[in-house]
Amino acid sequence: MLAYIVRRLLQVIPTLLFISLVLYGLLALKPGDPIDELRRGNPGFTQADYERLREFYGLDKPWYVRYWRWLGRAVQGDFGPSRQFGRPAAQYVFENRLPNTLLLSGVALLVALVISIPTGVLSALKQHSALDYTVTVFNFLGVSVPIFWLGIMLIYLFAVRTGGFLPAGSMMTPGITGAWPVFVDRLRHLLLPVAALSSLHLAQWTRFMRSSMLEVVRLDYLTTARAKGLREGKVVYRHALRNAILPLITLVGLSIPQLFSGAVLTETVFNWPGMGRAIFDAILVNDFNVAMVSLMFISLLILACNLLADLAYALADPRIRYD
Repeated sequence: MLAYIVRRLLQVIPTLLFISLVLYGLLALKPGDPIDELRRGNPGFTQADYERLREFYGLDKPWYVRYWRWLGRAVQGDFGPSRQFGRPAAQYVFENRLPNTLLLSGVALLVALVISIPTGVLSALKQHSALDYTVTVFNFLGVSVPIFWLGIMLIYLFAVRTGGFLPAGSMMTPGITGAWPVFVDRLRHLLLPVAALSSLHLAQWTRFMRSSMLEVVRLDYLTTARAKGLREGKVVYRHALRNAILPLITLVGLSIPQLFSGAVLTETVFNWPGMGRAIFDAILVNDFNVAMVSLMFISLLILACNLLADLAYALADPRIRYD
């Protein structure tokens, strides 16, 4: 197991290097540069100022030369400054934006898991029933409906049509004090973005859990367990569920980074001040350092979740060994 972990960790280095090269090259293809934003917002900005700042920041060099300079600083923990906020890009992302995204994505993950597992099990046990057909319809809608459209519809139904029953966006209401009022206010702001962000994963995991459970409940060892007189609840939740949930572990592990990438749309629609919104805003104003920090963090998260999913799969099933 230890040798397998070491091999996987060593593979992370060249993978991250390749990802960083591709991301930097794609961002470099975007028209304009950060100095263009300064020129638009300052009428006294001259062409000489423009050329001087481009030379100062190295923007007059080809993108691959700029990439190697960026990489040399990045391996030392310096991802460059955010020209939009006048502070280190990594500090801005990890201190101001990442905690908000972790809150939103963590709650969405918890909601999706708590609902999808029992719903998938019940749908499999009640196959071809009204419950099963209803769950199938909702799963189809959850997979088909885009997150940004669902977010807009939720705002229209629960914020506009109801006269502000739920907040249409942002993370908190200014001026609220006290632990309990702040908690309730934060919860109200979370409801709509969590519903939008968790919808896709809730539908996928429910369908996957149903399919996996249908395969397991027909196996011979469960028939034997029933023949021995075990209660149906014990057969299902102690024996069948433990084996049916194994493939879901891998799926959930691979879906965690998708929650962060899906948060780009969700946070933009609901004006949630998280890392996804930071990526969107940074690309709009050519603040490439903020975008690179955020995108590289998501890439690292994907690689880490892949490894953790493999390890969790082995821990859940003793028959699986990595030698």
